[in-house]
Amino acid sequence: MLKDQINDDMKTAMRAKDSARLSTIRLLLAAMKQREVDERITLTDADVLAIVDKMIKQRKDSITQFEAGKRADLAAAERAEIDVLQHYLPAQMSEAEIDAAVADAIAASGASGPAGIGKAMAILKPKLAGRADMAAVSAKVKAKLTA
Repeated sequence: MLKDQINDDMKTAMRAKDSARLSTIRLLLAAMKQREVDERITLTDADVLAIVDKMIKQRKDSITQFEAGKRADLAAAERAEIDVLQHYLPAQMSEAEIDAAVADAIAASGASGPAGIGKAMAILKPKLAGRADMAAVSAKVKAKLTA
């Protein structure tokens, strides 16, 4: 289970005295624990992937802000955290695989026009979560349905 792997990685980082990696893993574990407490659930691997994906997105947004503010040092720290977090995501899908999944979802949902974007995304989100950038997938669906 992914949660166990993250705990093991924290212990390994502690033993190796890798403070940067340890800090990032602790942030991830804190976010996981927060969600478990707030929702009174035990996280599944899909839930953990969603948290990791959200944390990566937050760091990408921060990098954009830091670069705009000419803070390369802070942007570099965020990139290092992204590298640690991406280790927990499954292998990313290729563009061809994403295009095929989008075409299948549009056909399966019978979506047409801009109103069908939500139907197609409802099918795609569980299948592609953590394996593709959902903003890019959404843009592909929108392009296909509005063309």
